Amino acid sequence: MEMKTTTIASVLISVLVVCSLSCAAELLRRFQHAPKANGSLSFLVLGDWGRRGAFNQSQVALQMGIIGEKLDIDFVISTGDNFYDNGLTGIDDPNFEDSFTKIYTAPSLQKQWYNVLGNHDYRGDVEAQLSPVLRELDAKWLCLRSFIVDTEIAELFFVDTTPFVDKYFTHPEDAVYDWSGILPRNHYLSNLLNDLDSALKESTAKWKIVIGHHTIRSAGYHGETKELVTQLLPILLENNVDLYMNGHDHCLEHISSPDSPLQFVTSGGGSKAWKGELSLYNPSEMKLYYDGQGFMSVQITERQVDIAFYDIFGNVLHKWATSNQLYATITM
Repeated sequence: MEMKTTTIASVLISVLVVCSLSCAAELLRRFQHAPKANGSLSFLVLGDWGRRGAFNQSQVALQMGIIGEKLDIDFVISTGDNFYDNGLTGIDDPNFEDSFTKIYTAPSLQKQWYNVLGNHDYRGDVEAQLSPVLRELDAKWLCLRSFIVDTEIAELFFVDTTPFVDKYFTHPEDAVYDWSGILPRNHYLSNLLNDLDSALKESTAKWKIVIGHHTIRSAGYHGETKELVTQLLPILLENNVDLYMNGHDHCLEHISSPDSPLQFVTSGGGSKAWKGELSLYNPSEMKLYYDGQGFMSVQITERQVDIAFYDIFGNVLHKWATSNQLYATITM
């Protein structure tokens, strides 16, 4: 009997280990997105947007359509907080169409949208945003917790950052968060970080870009997210990530690293912005801080990455470029 019990226990442990590894692998599902015929890639980045067109969301969308056509974009990235104030109530929530389908109507924006979740999305029904039913309602929508988009010349790693933030668990105030898919939390975060680290190490792409909702470096209202500084940033630095893109702070921002090529870019101006919310930051690292609405574009070739930030009138606020061959950077 003792031997049989031991055998059963061993089998159960093996099953748990396999399940654990399987769940970790599922955290970073991989998608292929081919570049243009000439090998280049272009896309727009938008964050903190879903307000049924209010707070200049519609004006931002208009300019996105114009710039998207000009650059012949391949897709759009959302850095999260897709639907205010409390995510979606379910797959039949009219806010999905009112804040997404009916707003981003330009022909150039009818490309694939790759979306991550923000903290406001976690205040609603998270599974609704992840549901394939929304893809049936609007084919350009794709949202997962964490995933990879492989474009051959660049790999984009989308990271679910909200569960990292302690205060959402310890001091949620009046907010109610949907944690149904990430508990036990420590196990979820450990698997995610390990999976991300492994995927970055295995990547042979010319450019490695990580996208999350929360800031790592920022001079905005929220400032730096200490949990990401201690847990995520070391992985990015160790694996020579080129760009970290985020939202959360409702502004447009570009901060350089003093001791690595890693650049921090915030695109959180999709609708409501926070005027005058600026903390002191090292001017040698702060390349742009704009406390209004807007979005950014990214153009990639094997040799160079070019980023640009735009306001609601389509004016270029800031440009920056880097080469992975000459290790040169250009700022305008």
